[in-house]
Parts: sequence; C-alpha cells; structure tokens
Amino acid sequence: MAYFWYFLGYGFLGYLLEKLFAALTHAEHRVRKGFLLAPVCPVYGLAMCAVLALGADRIGPLWELALLCSITATTAEYAVHLFCDAVLGVRFWDYSATKTDVNGRICLPFSLAWGVLGALAVRLVQPALAALAAGIPSAVTNTVLLCLGIDALWSTGVLLRWGDIDLLAPSRLRRKYRTA
Repeated sequence: MAYFWYFLGYGFLGYLLEKLFAALTHAEHRVRKGFLLAPVCPVYGLAMCAVLALGADRIGPLWELALLCSITATTAEYAVHLFCDAVLGVRFWDYSATKTDVNGRICLPFSLAWGVLGALAVRLVQPALAALAAGIPSAVTNTVLLCLGIDALWSTGVLLRWGDIDLLAPSRLRRKYRTA
C-alpha cells in the first residue's frame, strides 16, 4: 500500500505546484488542479509511481535519473491527457501554443521540468515519504482509499455530465448543483 501513499503524496505536491503555477502565470483555469475534487493532481502521482516502479531510487548519476523521470513522466502525462480527452471529453491542459508540443498533450519545456522535478523528488522527497507511508496503519489506508474512490466516481460523473473542468472546484460545483 506504500504506492497508494506515494500517489497521494506526489499528487498533493503536484496540486500545490499547479496552484502556484496558475497564480504566477495568471492561468485561465486557476481552479484547475486535476481530475479529483480532493487536493490531489493524479498525473503527478501516477508519473512518480511509474518512475519509482522503474527503480529510480537505484539510479546513480543525477542526469540519468532526470532522463528516466523526464521520459516516464512525459509518457504518463500523454496517457492521462489521452484518457481524459477520449473518455471524459475534457482537456486539463493544452500545450499547442508551444512550438515543441505533440498533439497539445506534451511539450519539451514541461518534459524537461518533469525530469528536474522528478529527480529532485526521488532524491529529496522520496526517503521521507517512504518512511511516512511505512508507518500508516492499514485501516487508515483503506479508509482514505475508499474516500478517494468515491471522489473519483463523483468527479467522473461531473465531467461526463457537464464537461467542465472548473466544476472540480467544490465552490463552483455547489453553485452548479443549485442552478441545475
């Protein structure tokens, strides 16, 4: 169950990073933070779980670790975007304005950022997160997993019904339900 906590930990850090990035860039979708109502951005959690599953913690040179993180996380980012677009009919991000994008789903600047952020996370965050995850009782894990599953089902319903990623902000969703 450690990977569940890695997913949540990195997803929460990704949420914070997304909020900071949106504020700094004055992004159109400031409430956007990912697929869930909870403060978790799943693409970050999935990407880092994939990186860790590939044995990133055993890679020596930092440049090799950054390369692995860049390729793995970019692949996860493309897959998540493709899924959200094809299945849910929504796009959480669009890189088509950059000159180095692939179908608006991935782009070179963010692939490089994934590499640096991923390598730093593996070296600096992962040891603490692993220690923390090891001490969490299974009853807590099961409860949080149930809550996250309910959130995922609810979020899927919201996106399939209205196709509006901004409704994944609880305040906007409440307003929508009041007017619907």
